[in-house]
Formats: sequence, structure tokens, C-alpha cells
Amino acid sequence: MLEARPAVSKLKQYQPPLGDRSGLRLDFNENTGGCSPRVMECLRQLQPEQLACYPERLPVEGKVASFFGLQADQVLLTNGVDEAIHLVCETYLEPEDDAVIVVPTFAMYQICAAATGAQVISIPAEEDFSFPMSRLLVHATSPKTRLIAIANPNNPTGAAASVDDLLLIARSAPQAAVLVDEAYFEFHGESLLEHAGPIPNLFIARTFSKAYGMAGFRIGMLAGAAGQVQSLRRACSPYNVNGVALACLPAALADQEYVRQYVAEVRSSRSRLQGEFAALGVPFWPSQANFVLARIGARHADFVRGMKARGILVRDRSSDRGCEGCVRITAGWQAHTDRLLTELHETLKEIGWAERTPA
Repeated sequence: MLEARPAVSKLKQYQPPLGDRSGLRLDFNENTGGCSPRVMECLRQLQPEQLACYPERLPVEGKVASFFGLQADQVLLTNGVDEAIHLVCETYLEPEDDAVIVVPTFAMYQICAAATGAQVISIPAEEDFSFPMSRLLVHATSPKTRLIAIANPNNPTGAAASVDDLLLIARSAPQAAVLVDEAYFEFHGESLLEHAGPIPNLFIARTFSKAYGMAGFRIGMLAGAAGQVQSLRRACSPYNVNGVALACLPAALADQEYVRQYVAEVRSSRSRLQGEFAALGVPFWPSQANFVLARIGARHADFVRGMKARGILVRDRSSDRGCEGCVRITAGWQAHTDRLLTELHETLKEIGWAERTPA
């Protein structure tokens, strides 16, 4: 009887709680208002014959590379960052290799690495979720380590490692592909993108799902040294990114005013949400991303249900390592934050938090 490879059979399936997502969606770190009006205009102008053609990725890669100050052969567009992670794992990992990640973090690093048969080594973040530099550096220098995957800023904690620490890790592990996932770069402002090329084992992933509001298009980017990106292309389908996404991405990049405005709104909303948690005595972790992780405690599930009953979706992250009783809430447009804070107070009162908070 046909059976999946043992490495695949042992995988824990990633199942996001999609289901009924009606309401204000503050659970998946999406843009809470949508994409740029220029993207919508581009969609309206698409012709039927364009949709009948196989998508051409290379011309758009050239435009994206130019926008980011890179050469065209340094950029590979992918079907979201999920595919970028998959391609790096498929290109560089063998079953006898080690893949190193810092936990808690985005689940797809472990899933994609483990699917190759490689051994996944999980390094716990520090108690305050800060970057475990010294412990990670020990594994970085091991000849068995062939992949180091780091989300920066990290999801679900919002913590960020310094550029200097990440560069040291990449330079200390020339035998390993060092993937720095900058999905939340716009809300943080620090990047290693200029080093993708000069450091030949460094890869930078970016997404257009968050600040650009294009999660439904499924488009991301991998940047690295030209020779390494060429290796990734060998493992990649020539038509991996759909034609609608490729047609609309240049329009999204052209509207940087929209991106700047949204990022400013998110940063303000993030500060307001953190300030409200501080005032209420709810433990939280300062975030460099477009969300805040807070420890609600034993009644975290009741809190999530209560918020949903009020038309607001938030994400229960209590199953992640070190995140017991924690909930992650997306920061978006200010108008959405106004509503969030009102319902947050009511839901916390409902689950009894207000009664435990000192005056």
C-alpha cells in the first residue's frame, strides 16, 4: 500500500483557524483595510486574454529588484513567503542535516524543514522572548547545521534581533543557508536586504501580504546572492506566482504613499494597544510588528470567544512554547483600533479581569 515518506507522516499539520471569519479580522496580521486603490484599479483593467496566458515572472522580478536596489538575478518571486521557506529547505537540506529555528515562531519553518527529513533543532527564546544569541551561535558553527531560519521581527512575539547579531550569525555559519524572514519589516524599519549578495549564504524573505494588503494574492520575495538564487530557481516551478498577482504588484509598489500611511496608522495603533494593556495591568511584550502579544491567563479562550461575539477576531496563541494563556491582536487602522479598545474593555470585564486589576 502506498504511504507517505516517514518524515511527512510525522509532521504536525498546520491548520489556521479559518472557518467563519466574519467581523473585524485582527487574528492573522493582515492589513485591516485592504490593498492600495491603485491595485484595485489594476484589477479592473485586466483583460480576459491576460488571464488566459501563463504568467511571466521574470519581467516583474526585474521591476521588484529595481525598486529594492537589487539586481534582477538576486530576486525570486514566490507564492507567498510560505513557498520561499519551502524552496530554501528543498534546495539546501538533506535528511542528515540540522535546521535551527528560534521558538516560538512561524510554524512553516519547522514544517518545511522536517518534511525534507532534516533534524529540526528548536532554540527557545529568552524568558522575555528576546533573541537567544549566544545559544544560537553555538549551533550556527556546527558543520551539521545547513539551515538557520529567523523571523525578524518574530511572530507571534513581535521581538526583533539586531542587525549586528544577525550578520554575525550569517558570517559564523558559511555552511548554512541563513534565512531572515522580514515579513514585518515595514513596521520595524531595520533590514538586512543590502547584505543579500555580499554575504553569499544570506537570504531575505519579504511579503506583500502585510503592509501592502495583498494576502489574497499570495506573493512574496526571496533575495540573495545571484548564484544562490539561481539554485533556488532550479527547485521552483516556472509558473509559481499567478498572473493576477504579477500584474498588480508593480501598482502596489508604485503607491508608497499608501504604504507609508498604513504603517504610520499601525505604529500608532500598536502604541495605543500597548498603552491600554499597561493601564489595565495586562502583561504584554513590546512589539516591532503589526500585532501585540498579551498574556490574558487561564481564561484566554473565553476572551477570544467574547471578542468574537462582539464581532472582533483575535488569535489564541496559548499552544506556542512559552505563550501559555496568550492572545495575539493585530494593530491596524486607527478607526479599527477605536472599536477594538472599546470591546477589549468590555470583554476583559466579562471574564473578570477588571476585578483583579489594582486601582
